[in-house]
Amino acid sequence: MRVGLVGVRGRPLRACLSALGIAIGIAAMVAIFGIAAGSKAEVRAQLAKVGTNLLTVSAGQSLFGNQSKLPAESVEMVRRVAQVQSVSAVGSVSGATVHRTDKTDQRDTGGITVQATRLDLPTTIGATVGKGTWLNKATAKYPAVVLGSVAADRLGIDTPGTPVYLGGQWFTVAGILQPVPLAPEIDRSALVGWEAAATRLHFDRHPTTIYTRSADEAVTDVRALLGRTANPAHPEEVQVSRPSDTLDLKQEIDSTLENLLLGLGGVALLVGGVGVANTMVISVLERRSEIGLRRALGSSSGQIRLQFLTESVVLSGLGGLTGVALGLTVSVGWALDRNWPVTLPAQAVLAGVAAAAATGACAGLYPAARAARTPPAEALASA
Repeated sequence: MRVGLVGVRGRPLRACLSALGIAIGIAAMVAIFGIAAGSKAEVRAQLAKVGTNLLTVSAGQSLFGNQSKLPAESVEMVRRVAQVQSVSAVGSVSGATVHRTDKTDQRDTGGITVQATRLDLPTTIGATVGKGTWLNKATAKYPAVVLGSVAADRLGIDTPGTPVYLGGQWFTVAGILQPVPLAPEIDRSALVGWEAAATRLHFDRHPTTIYTRSADEAVTDVRALLGRTANPAHPEEVQVSRPSDTLDLKQEIDSTLENLLLGLGGVALLVGGVGVANTMVISVLERRSEIGLRRALGSSSGQIRLQFLTESVVLSGLGGLTGVALGLTVSVGWALDRNWPVTLPAQAVLAGVAAAAATGACAGLYPAARAARTPPAEALASA
């Protein structure tokens, strides 16, 4: 093994050229994994905006065709489901309408619904406040309201702090939401704090719609539990939305990218391995005299085999480390150029170094065996 290391140091140019082949292969593999990982993260971020893991629970109808209600405790019961990551809810405030003044017909809804809301609603449905602020623990108890984008437009309100006549009382607009693509019904709503709706607008505290988020792989299992969890007494009266078709698309994209990575990574390793094997075969042919001399001085065939195998593994290891550095540089630069999330695939880094060493060992087996089988007299004669 010492002789093998000396052989690498004694021929620096050949060592660099030999390691370059495997370095290019490993760099290609790591860069492909890094770029694909960044691409996958970008695709996931885009698909997350479509709500692949958002499920809604709402009250359906009873066996006699009457509108049913979800229990007041249903939100907390759903929250106890282990696979649910976040949950929130809104509740319809029956009979309440919202207007700019108290002089208009209070029976006219204008297509705007008044709903009681939980404070964690924006986090669950991905809502963003465009102007003003969202409700907090203090304002949720007082006459403050947040308007959806469509509701604000229909009321002609674009500035927080404007008073509106809601449910026969004056409320102050605390904020205006940006459009919510995952829950378009919120755009047409005037959202009042849960406590304020109960104490000022006679809200019965029964949620109308419950929104849940869970991990993509758990969406199907969570959906199967939501009905009997939200209303254990009458699960048949609960309506649960089906998972988004985009979830299937997301899983298919992940599978396709993984298969592509494996294929391209395998080709890159094969190219690097062939380069190392070719270099080692040429090295054996060029060093027949050295092999013969060492055999004549008493080196065994096993020692000769280990010498060339050591050279092969060392060259591949050096190439692997260089390739990993190059691959990471390329993948990070590509991600920054495309404004993608910078994702450093730790598995690809470790696999790159390990694959380089394994490839070097495999590529060096035949040349090492050939060198070990060379008869000393024939090797010396050819010199």
